[in-house]
Amino acid sequence: MTVATMKTLPIDLDRDRLPRHVACIMDGNGRWAKARNLPRIAGHRQGARMLKDLVRCCQDWGIPTLTVYAFSTENWQRPLQEVEFLMRLFERLLRKELAEMHREGVRLQFLGDLSALPDTLQAAMGRACETTAHNRGVTFNVAVNYGSRLEITRACQALAAQVQQGRLQPADIDETAISRQLYTLDDPDPDLLIRTSGEQRLSNYLLWQLAYTELYFTDRYWPDFDRAAFHEALLAYQQRDRRFGKVPAAISA
Repeated sequence: MTVATMKTLPIDLDRDRLPRHVACIMDGNGRWAKARNLPRIAGHRQGARMLKDLVRCCQDWGIPTLTVYAFSTENWQRPLQEVEFLMRLFERLLRKELAEMHREGVRLQFLGDLSALPDTLQAAMGRACETTAHNRGVTFNVAVNYGSRLEITRACQALAAQVQQGRLQPADIDETAISRQLYTLDDPDPDLLIRTSGEQRLSNYLLWQLAYTELYFTDRYWPDFDRAAFHEALLAYQQRDRRFGKVPAAISA
């Protein structure tokens, strides 16, 4: 099956065992560009094209939620020219793609400390979330200025404030209470994490939410991560025995 014919779910995938939520660390844009003697921004542009098709692929194949790591709290340390380009790219993509995503039923959400972003980008994100809030297609979460340790720290601060105000007892703080303070409060935890470019670390991404997530690492750079590559990742996922800490049935019997 070629990439061009992968509009429908490949027959070797079990629809009933697809992940409900896929998370991605989109790594390798710069290295993809360097390998082709192109500027880093060319890698980001091609990576954006791959991301657009992955959203559509999730819609086509029946995967309800996709969360991608677009810009971390540490990415501000990159060269200023690259950071400014990424901010403009985010805003330009929102202006260009919002109408089409809305028409296709995509629900767009942004995770992270958005207050540090340019005002025009914050406004564009707000419009996108408001416009697509009631859509029932794929939920597309974009993590921007996101860091998981900061997310968990802020969740703890919010719960501590509720205790201080007498609205919450310390004994009532459980996993559910913490989860409700996270950016992903309305989404199930990811079933599958995909990281491209050969790196095998989480890089401060969804540390709480990935507790029982299946991890898949590939040497492909993100701009090469097409539907065929996604198909390979899903095949690998469906070969996993997800026990969530339980003893396998064959052994317990």
